[in-house]
Amino acid sequence: MNEKKTDRRTLKTRKALCDALSELLMEKELHKVTVQEIADKADVNRVTFYKHYMDVYDLYDNIEKDVLLEMGLLILRLEELPSEKFFSYLINYIDENRTIFRMIFCPNATWQLRNKIDKLLSGLFLKIQAEKQDSDISDRALNYQAYYRSHGCMSVIFKWVDSNFSDSKDFIIKLLSDLDSNTEKLIVTK
Repeated sequence: MNEKKTDRRTLKTRKALCDALSELLMEKELHKVTVQEIADKADVNRVTFYKHYMDVYDLYDNIEKDVLLEMGLLILRLEELPSEKFFSYLINYIDENRTIFRMIFCPNATWQLRNKIDKLLSGLFLKIQAEKQDSDISDRALNYQAYYRSHGCMSVIFKWVDSNFSDSKDFIIKLLSDLDSNTEKLIVTK
């Protein structure tokens, strides 16, 4: 029983540290953020921070790994779903992790994580389109089309996050689904 409390407390502390770094990155660049600032914002002491992470960069790397793992699993699980269902799961995941996604798209971010998420989406679109057209994934036109689709999707998500999630999830899901479906129709007819 005590072990479960420790796990829950550890998870809560790590989430607080992640959220603190995410919030600080909206104010300043990663290399200017200190462990003390993160600890203060998370309402923990420096020793607690160091129990979980080596430094600011280790915390950032862990956030990146977690998001990429979760997004990768989400994308793999959803690749067979219709467009609207896929975007519903994706937008709900982003909505549940607003602080992290504000960090990913903020001007002070390194943009590495955004680029990696974009590559995940591009790879998914490439795989799906290659299967539908019975083409090889090395086809140049197909690669450009997948790149276009993923960047379009990321641009809509960026605008939504940048507007502080001002539009409803349903609106964004429908918009992404419609845009992607229409883009896919254009690609298939060529």
